[in-house]
Amino acid sequence: MTSFRLFAPLFLALTMPAPGHAQDRHVPASQAELRLSYAPIVQRVTPAVVNVYAAKVIQHRHPLLEDPVFRRFFGVPGGQPEQMQRSLGSGVMVDPSGLVVTNNHVIEGADQVKIALPDKREFEAEIVLKDTRTDLAVLRLKDVHEKFPTLDFANSDELQVGDLVMAIGNPFGVGQTVTHGIVSALARTQVGITDYQFFIQTDAAINPGNSGGALVDITGRLAGINTAIFSRSGGSQGIGFAIPANMVRVVVASAKNGGKAVQRPWLGARLQTITPEIAETIGLKAPAGALVASVAVGSPAARAGLKLSDLIVLIDGQPVEDPNAFDYRFATRPLGGTSQLEVQRNGRPIKLTVPLEAAPDTGRDELAITAPSPFQGAKVANISPALADELHLDYGAEGVVVIALADNGMAANVGFRKGDIILAVNNKKIVKTADLEQAVREARRLWRITLMRGGQQIQVMLGG
Repeated sequence: MTSFRLFAPLFLALTMPAPGHAQDRHVPASQAELRLSYAPIVQRVTPAVVNVYAAKVIQHRHPLLEDPVFRRFFGVPGGQPEQMQRSLGSGVMVDPSGLVVTNNHVIEGADQVKIALPDKREFEAEIVLKDTRTDLAVLRLKDVHEKFPTLDFANSDELQVGDLVMAIGNPFGVGQTVTHGIVSALARTQVGITDYQFFIQTDAAINPGNSGGALVDITGRLAGINTAIFSRSGGSQGIGFAIPANMVRVVVASAKNGGKAVQRPWLGARLQTITPEIAETIGLKAPAGALVASVAVGSPAARAGLKLSDLIVLIDGQPVEDPNAFDYRFATRPLGGTSQLEVQRNGRPIKLTVPLEAAPDTGRDELAITAPSPFQGAKVANISPALADELHLDYGAEGVVVIALADNGMAANVGFRKGDIILAVNNKKIVKTADLEQAVREARRLWRITLMRGGQQIQVMLGG
C-alpha cells in the first residue's frame, strides 16, 4: 500500500492529459496510426459485451433437520433453509434481436439469469440452448423491442501466433474491463475442460468473471469466447484460453435455427493419438496425425472407406496434428455436405470423401428414477449412436447408460457416475430403460448390480 501511494502521483502525471490539450481520437487510417491507440476499436466492440448474472436456490440439508421430533422439540420450522447461490460471468451479443453467447458453466443449474448491458440496463434472459460439450450456452433477452449492437465472427482459423487480441469482460465483478495481449499459441489440446480441445491461448489478462466474454482481433471481430485460465493463485498469470469463433458460430447457428441441441457431423470411428513409439513403429518422421482404432459398421467413416490403422493427416486441406484437432475441425463442418480426408494407408496417401451426417439418435427413452433404490436420482437412457458419441462410449455398446445424477440423490451418494452402463440388476439383464424401471420397483434389502465403466465390467453389491 505504501508503494502505491508513493508512485500514484507519478502515475497520474504521466497519464492525465495536460489542461486544454484533449486527445484527438479518430479511426486509424493506417497500421502506423493503429499503434497509437486501441480506443476506436474498443469503442466499437464494447457495447456488444454484456454481464451475465446467474442465480440458483440451494437447500442446505442437515440430518437433524430431517427428524420431525428434533424440529418440534427445538421449535425449528419445517422445510429446509435455502440460500441463493450467485455466479457472475460475461457474454457477447451475437444477434440484434438480443441473442447472447456465454459459457455454459456460467449459467449451469441457474434458476434465474439476468443480462446487464454496458449502459447499466438489466434484462431477464431465457436459456435457449446449452452445449456442455463445448461449454457454451446461448441466451435470449426477454421482452425486448429494440435492436442491439453485435460482434461479427472472425475466421479463427486465420489467426496466427503473435496476432494482437483484446479480452473484454467483467473480471472479479469490477465492471467492464479491456485487456490486450497477443495470441500466445493455437490449437491447445491438453487443457481438459471440454470435449473439443482446440483452444486459443492468449496472454491478455483474463480473470474470474471474464468467462463468456469476448476475445476480439485487431479488426474488432469476435475471435473467441474466453473460457478458462491456468492459475495457481486464482488470478491471471498470462495463460488464458478461449473457444475459437468457428466453434462458437456452430453453436449460435443451432440456437438461431430453433434447435435445443447442437447437431454435428458424426464420423463413426474411434481415433488414437500417435505416440513417439507408434510413430517409430510405423515409420513416421514425427508423431502427428490421428490413427483409426475402430470403425462402426454402417457409419459415414465405413461408407467412405476408412479402415482400421489408417492414419488421417489432412481434413479439407488442413493438417491433423492429433485426434483432438480432427474432432474440432470435423465438428465445425456444416451438415449436409462432405469433407475430404487424406489418409496414409500402408505408407501410401489415399483420399476419401466422408458425408457430413448427424448421428442417429432415436429411441433414447430417457428416464429419471425416483423410486427408493440405489438408482434414485439418476437419469438414464438407451444407448444410441449419438449418445455413444457424446459420452465417448464404444459404438457397439448396448444397454442403459447413466446420463445425469442429482447432487443429493442416492445414485450419486453410492458412487454411480455419468457414463456408467447398467448391464444387470439382481441377475436380470438390463437392455432398455423399461427393464431398469421394472427392476427398481421391487423392494430389496440387497442389490446386485453389474455395470460397465471405462471398458471394465464391475460387480457391485449394495444394501437396501
